[in-house]
Amino acid sequence: MTRSAEATKATSWRTDRRAPGRVRLQTLVVIRWVAVAGQLGALLFLNYGLEFEVPLALALLAVGASALLNVVVSLRYPASTRLSDAEAALFLTYDTLQLAVLVFLTGGTTNPFVVLFLAPVAVSATVLSLRSTLRVGVVAIVCISALAVWHQPLPWRPETLHLPVVYLIGQWAAISVAVVFLSVYLWRVSAEARRLSDALVETQLTLAREQRMSALGGLAAGAAHELGTPLSTIAMAAKEMARAIPAGEPLRDDADLIVREVRRCREILGRIAQRPEGVSEASSPRIGLASLLREAAAAHHRDGVELEIVAPEGPPDIVRRPEIVQGLTNLIENAVDFARTKVTVRADVRDRDIRIQVLDDGPGMSHDVLSALGEPYVSSRQDGEGLGLGVFIAKTLLARTGAEMVISNRKTGGAQFEMIWPREALVTETKA
Repeated sequence: MTRSAEATKATSWRTDRRAPGRVRLQTLVVIRWVAVAGQLGALLFLNYGLEFEVPLALALLAVGASALLNVVVSLRYPASTRLSDAEAALFLTYDTLQLAVLVFLTGGTTNPFVVLFLAPVAVSATVLSLRSTLRVGVVAIVCISALAVWHQPLPWRPETLHLPVVYLIGQWAAISVAVVFLSVYLWRVSAEARRLSDALVETQLTLAREQRMSALGGLAAGAAHELGTPLSTIAMAAKEMARAIPAGEPLRDDADLIVREVRRCREILGRIAQRPEGVSEASSPRIGLASLLREAAAAHHRDGVELEIVAPEGPPDIVRRPEIVQGLTNLIENAVDFARTKVTVRADVRDRDIRIQVLDDGPGMSHDVLSALGEPYVSSRQDGEGLGLGVFIAKTLLARTGAEMVISNRKTGGAQFEMIWPREALVTETKA
């Protein structure tokens, strides 16, 4: 089975689930108050400033309905209330219909302010799901189409304004096309920004977990060191007690038990303090390349897949950073998942740079996956598992350490991830 030629982007379900709770009621209330103020000012200016014949009573009734709705909503719900996707879409649909009433009373599509139909669509495309945005857009287009046919005359003087039919059709088409374009374009841009933001948050959480593990490793190593002295004292006292108590006495058995258990505790603490791939190593600010790769690969062995580490055992030591460990861990896990029989992690130290390669003998990647890999929510898994964040997190974390990642397919089959660091970014040794 090959890695899917269709990069499975885990955006559809995220798009649907991210909308609920993202829009504050207070935000839409404030936007509506601004609209009410603008509508009221325009009507009063037309009627009293320019002395146009505006059906002022009906128009003010429509504006008052929006103001009343704002007051009721503000009194009924706390300012911190967050609307679901459907509720926010309903609010914006009402705003579209209210605007349609005002435009109907003031000339329909001949009214220059007909462009304001784009506002609810733009707000919806920015914060709501694609489905809700399309619904608001459809309502806007239906209203525009109806207003192109049925509307009150545009207030004008000294005589009625008559526009060519072709112009009116063009006006309708332009507004309708703008609604569709803004719906799709703004939603696409906003969804991309939200996906990237969510992925970066996930990256920070992953790094925080690695840092907590490193801190825990430091505490464990320190505890192992500090507990050694009191355990030695306890062991010495227990041995003295055992020698002082005659054999066969109940207290002698207790003293021998204390000696055995203390010895066992010291063995456990010794393993913690001396384990080269364990906790104490994680707390060290410097680490050998071979040890670093073994640490990153420690938890990702799989039956039937050989995991080979090829790296120099001696110097140079490099700075052990949680970003490097977690990034390599993600890449090795990915390689093991797709490998058939073998994964090779190879480190190469050069005069000017240090390179680490993660190679597998799996099916490789299609062109579509290869071109998109490293972006958030891109996955080549056909089983639907995973979020498509592993490589993105690895790339983001490793880039923070100065690494450049090159992803390609191997000529012999399988995928290749190569990380290249400038030598001075990692090496802590000083040259004579």
